[in-house]
This record gives sequence, C-alpha cells and structure tokens, in this order.
Amino acid sequence: MTIAAQAKMEWKDAHKHPPGFRARRGLNWFTVGLLYATFYMCRYNFRFAGPGMREEFGFEARQIADLAAWFSLAYGTGQLINGLFSDRIGGRATMLVGAIGTIVLNLVIGFSPFTSSFSTFALLWMINGYLQAAGAPGMVKTNAAWFNRDERGVFAGIFGFMIQSGQTMISLLAPIILNGFTFLAFVVGPGQWRMLFTLPPIAVGLVAVWFYFISSPSPDEAGYPKAIHDDVDNSAGTTVPILESFKFVFSNPLVWFYAVAYACTGAVRHASDQLAPLYFEDVLGFNMKTNMPEIAVGTLALIPMVAVAGSVFSGWVSDRFFHGHRYPVAMFLYFMESVVIAVAATVMALHLISPSAGGILLGCLFLVLIAITANSTHSIVGAAAPMDIGGKKMAGFAAGVIDSFQYYGAAIGLFITGRMLSVSEGNYTYWFGIMTCFAFFGGCAMLSLLLRQKGRQAASRAVIALMVLLLAAAAAIGVPNYRAQKTAHEARIAAEEAAAAAEEAANPTAATAAPAPQAPAK
Repeated sequence: MTIAAQAKMEWKDAHKHPPGFRARRGLNWFTVGLLYATFYMCRYNFRFAGPGMREEFGFEARQIADLAAWFSLAYGTGQLINGLFSDRIGGRATMLVGAIGTIVLNLVIGFSPFTSSFSTFALLWMINGYLQAAGAPGMVKTNAAWFNRDERGVFAGIFGFMIQSGQTMISLLAPIILNGFTFLAFVVGPGQWRMLFTLPPIAVGLVAVWFYFISSPSPDEAGYPKAIHDDVDNSAGTTVPILESFKFVFSNPLVWFYAVAYACTGAVRHASDQLAPLYFEDVLGFNMKTNMPEIAVGTLALIPMVAVAGSVFSGWVSDRFFHGHRYPVAMFLYFMESVVIAVAATVMALHLISPSAGGILLGCLFLVLIAITANSTHSIVGAAAPMDIGGKKMAGFAAGVIDSFQYYGAAIGLFITGRMLSVSEGNYTYWFGIMTCFAFFGGCAMLSLLLRQKGRQAASRAVIALMVLLLAAAAAIGVPNYRAQKTAHEARIAAEEAAAAAEEAANPTAATAAPAPQAPAK
C-alpha cells in the first residue's frame, strides 16, 4: 500500500461516526447556519437604507460610513463580552438571546420617529450591533462541539455559504421593498427605506422558533456521546467558568496573530460591503433609492455566493494539505487580495471605472473579486481558527476575541474612508487604496505567524517590526494628505457659499421664491 493510500485510509478511520450521527449533525448545522443567516438580514439592511437616508436627512457619505463604524465598534465589543458568556451559558442560549434582541431593535428603528437624528440612529444601531454580536460566538461554539479539528476548515467554508445566504436574501429583498409592493391589503410605496428594518425581523423570529426546538449544543446532548474528539479538552460538557476561558484565550499567542490579521479582513470586507451602494450611486451613476439597476442587484446578490466558493476551497486546502493549520492559506489569500485591490485602485485612478458600459462592468467585477479573497480569509480565520484554538469549551471566547478585531478593524477603516471620501469630493480611489493597505498588512501578520510556527523567531520579529514601520509611514503620509485635502475642501465650500450669497444679493426676488436648501443632519 502506498503512503498516500495509507494516509487516506487512516483519515477515513479517524472520521467514522455512529449511525445517524451525520444526518443529525447536518440538521443541527443547517439550523444554526440558517438562524445566523437571518442575523445578516438585520445587519446588511443598513447598507440599502443609506442612499435613502442620505437623500431624506442630508447625511453625507462620511456620516453613513460613521454609522457603519459605530455599529462595528459595538459589535466588536459585544463579541468579547458575548464570547465569554457563550462559554459559560452555551452557544445555543447565546444565539437565542441575540435573535430576540435584534428583532426588537430593528423594529424600534423601523417604527421610531426619531431616526432623522444622526446621534439617535447611531445609538440604536450600536445597540443592534451589540446584540448581533451574540450570533458568531454562539455559532462557532456550537459547531466546535460537532466537528473534529481536520473537518472544521471544509465545514467552516460550507457554513459560510449558509450565513452569506442571509446577505444574498436581503440583497434580493431590499430592491423589492424599495421599489414598492402590494401584498393583499398591505401597500408599501417606493423608497420606504424604514421597511428594511421592519420586514427582515419576521424571518429571524420564524427561524428562531425552529432553532429553539431543533438545535442541540453538542452531540452528547443529542444522543451521540464521544462521537467527536476535541484536541483541546475532550472531557464531558461544553461550558467552563468565565475566568478559565479568559485566562486560556488571552494567554494564547495564536489568538493575537489571527486577531490582527482578522482586523484587516474586517477593514476590507466591511468597507466594501457597506459603502458599495454609495459607490454605485457616486461612481457608476445608479439610482439606489427606488429603482436599482439589475446589474447592481445582481452584483450585490452574487458577491456573497461567489465568495463562498473561495471559502470552501480555502477551508478544504487548509484541512487536507496543511493538517488544519490556517495561516499558510490565509497568508496567500491576503497577499493576493492586496494585489487585486491595488489593480482596482489603479484602474479607478485612470478613470476606467465610470457610468459607461465597460466602466460599469469593471466596477462590478472588482467588487466580486474583492469579496472572493476577503471572505476566503473570513471563514478560515474567523470560524475555523477559533474552533481549533479553543475547542468545544472555549471556542466561544476565542471566536469573540478574534472576531472583535474584525470589527475594530472595520471601524478604523470606515472612519478613515468616510473622511477621505468627504474631503476628496467622493474620490473612490482612496476607498480602494485604503483597502489595499489593510489587505497587505493582514498578509504580513500571517507571514509572521508562519515564520514563528516554523521556529524562525528572529524572522518573525523582523516582519512585526516591518508592520510597525508600515503603520508609522501610513500615518506620516496619510495625516498631512488628509489635512491638505480638508483645507482645499473647506476652501471650495466657502467659495461656493460666497458665490451663492453674491447671486442672492444680485437677484433677491429669485432667492425668495426658491426653497431654502436643507442643511445636512448632524
């Protein structure tokens, strides 16, 4: 027997499960994934509401980006806290708490008369972010108990299909809502963006009921004791004291390498996802408020589905060829992502992305390519790696810590991008350029981990030193550039206001007849 054939046989022997186990695991896995998918419907609804809010309230692109950033900060903090609680009370209970909370908050936002205030909407959206953060730790913790280490990469990738389907569902549902529709005696007019916050919670509620009756936190509790071997802690049960989980995760250096890299994934993924509708309006000339073009709807619905292919493939490669080690595959994906986005930035700077037929195709294509690379790292770094590190008992907090950095990175990226878009008069070359920097930085983090795991400590520290220098260089170049752009932007606004005042003084009758412009909401 050849070595390859023997290895294949040993792998199969190690993954024999009792009769009925695979079917029960599949049902559990599907139920958990479906609930988390509906969480996405109550999160990605915001990006479709952005253009309508900008028109109705006068919000700037910077303010839309800031709202997404505040959500990310709350979500990241929620990951830390809820990750600890999921290790204490279990993944199933944690997900149910998050489901109930996000239903209530979305309905409050949809029916509240105070959403025209930037600060009020920001506060409500932050609370929703915290409650949504109960989903990922609960999901990762539950799945950690149902899969062996070298099964998790593939299933994390396949699981990505489930959760990303929520983004596809809202991407298909949002245009129907915004175009207006009639269902029996229920009539919704076009452009009613508040309905984006009142209809998706219905899906969360229905699936949460199904989840309550079907899901099980572990094979032991479902009647399949010792079906899964946990490399970290194979003793009975899936919960541990909070202090034990805290000490174990925070003292593990792997957590911090993955966390830094995942911050870069978040910066790219969420800047691309949340600002895509504004990019479609400002660069490609689409109407994203009431009559979305088919290519825009198709692109936003296709992005998560295409990204899943990369997630599944990267998970399979890390399982079968790297024995469950995620960092070599993640490193390659980060560097490939930085190249893709750098090309997009170059094409954008050359004005090849535009409202023309060819420019629209290029603009949509780059969004799809970015999604493939960003979401491939999303599944193996954010889902598989925490399960590997924490096992069935501490995967919740490991996922919470690592995933929190995704959202802290997203907040930083969105704050920076929103301000650069504002002072540059909507120059989306900066959008691509900022994402390029984050992608390259993530690759460096995984390269440093790879060298460390191979025992090359000096080389690993050299890469870390390079990362510090890159941060310093980015600050040294970026801050003066932003200040210069801001000064020029304020000068242009002052000139426009002076010209408008001079025209009003020269023709007061016309100025009186014309309606006063609505000031942007603060």
